[in-house]
Formats: sequence, C-alpha cells, structure tokens
Amino acid sequence: MDDHASPGSKALTSEHDPSTGAADADPVETGRLLFARECRFMMGGVSLDTLPPADLPELAFAGRSNVGKSSLLNALTGRNSLARTSNTPGRTQELNFFDLGGRLILVDMPGYGFASAPKAQVERWTRLIEGFLRGRTVLRRVIVLVDSRHGLKDSDRTMMKMLDQAAVVYQVVLTKADKISDAALAAVTETVRAEIVTRTAAHPTLIATSSETGLGIAELRAELATLARGVKI
Repeated sequence: MDDHASPGSKALTSEHDPSTGAADADPVETGRLLFARECRFMMGGVSLDTLPPADLPELAFAGRSNVGKSSLLNALTGRNSLARTSNTPGRTQELNFFDLGGRLILVDMPGYGFASAPKAQVERWTRLIEGFLRGRTVLRRVIVLVDSRHGLKDSDRTMMKMLDQAAVVYQVVLTKADKISDAALAAVTETVRAEIVTRTAAHPTLIATSSETGLGIAELRAELATLARGVKI
C-alpha cells in the first residue's frame, strides 16, 4: 500500500527501529513501521466484564454508522480485512480489540447515530460505550471520525460531549476527503476546527483522510505512533 511518505523521509535501518526510541527517527517512517507490524484480532466485548486485561495503551475509533471506520482501520494497517466493511450501517455491535504488534491496542467501537437501530440495542451500545470510556485507564485517545461530506452532526457532538465529560482526549479525523472538492474540504475543515477548539478534551490537530487514495494516512499513523508503548518520536 502506498504510504504517501514525504520525499525527505528516511528509511529506518535495524538500529533505528521505533522500539528503540531513536531520537532521529522520522515520524512518518516510525508510524509506517508500527502499523506494518502484525495486527491480530483479540476479541469482541459485548459487556464491560468481558473486556481484555488493560495491559497496553489503547486507541479507540468512534464514528457515525457508515462513516468509513472499518475502511480507515484497514488502510492504517495496510490490510483488506482487518475490520469488516459493509454497506449496512451499524454492523459493528461490540467493542472489537486488535493487538498491533504488542505495542498498541486498536479498539473498533460500535457506530452511533443509526436511527433505524432498535431502541434497546442503541441503549445497550450507549451503556457499553459510556462504561468503556469512563473506566478504561489505558485508553490514550479516541479518534472521532467525521464524514467530510457532511461535517459534524448532532450525534458527533453528543459523542464529543460524552468524551469531554469523561475527560478522555479525542481527536477528530475527517474521512472520505476524496469525495468532495478541495474548496469544500477546506471549508469543512475550517468549520470543524473552529468547533473543536471550544471543546475541553479535544486534541487540536485535525487530519483529513481518504482510505481510497491514501490521503492523510501516513500523517495519521505518525500521530498515533506517539501513543504506542516503546515508540518515541
């Protein structure tokens, strides 16, 4: 997969493995090496008492149903089927945990904002997500995915408010940036950025991505690599 590294990126030799914390490591290359590691499915948790031990830093991905969450996870890890994609919104109905090379746990959260889901199911998802966010001490950041074609919706703001109240750092990432014009992308980026600066737990860096073209994938990997165990930039 094309990692879209900058022309000045230098390849890391064995002595520059990101696990060594080499001071001169290039962030983009460090991120590429981390996400090129084996990424294995651990388990799916349907309740708080079934979650795996909190042994490694965790990074969770949240977003409206059909925002492109599974596609982004696949693009980040350079795989086609790490997270299953579907044309049916709301397919992920549990917290799915993936071990990224023993350095970082990726958590695929249930999609939200799908109006056709049964009320009881939505309430169960909400309880699971709230409990996870408030009680997971190793959770380093939540990536809140927002469809660049639509910008922030009320359901996104509800999630952001939940994260603010739980004091969990989150970062907004725009998806499907290839589906709109450069001018439209610039406009939605400005609008979203203006809103997240008012949020208490929001990370200030906003990244626009496309799982199809690779836009922003290398930059996002570099950002997320800073959260992994044994990786220093």
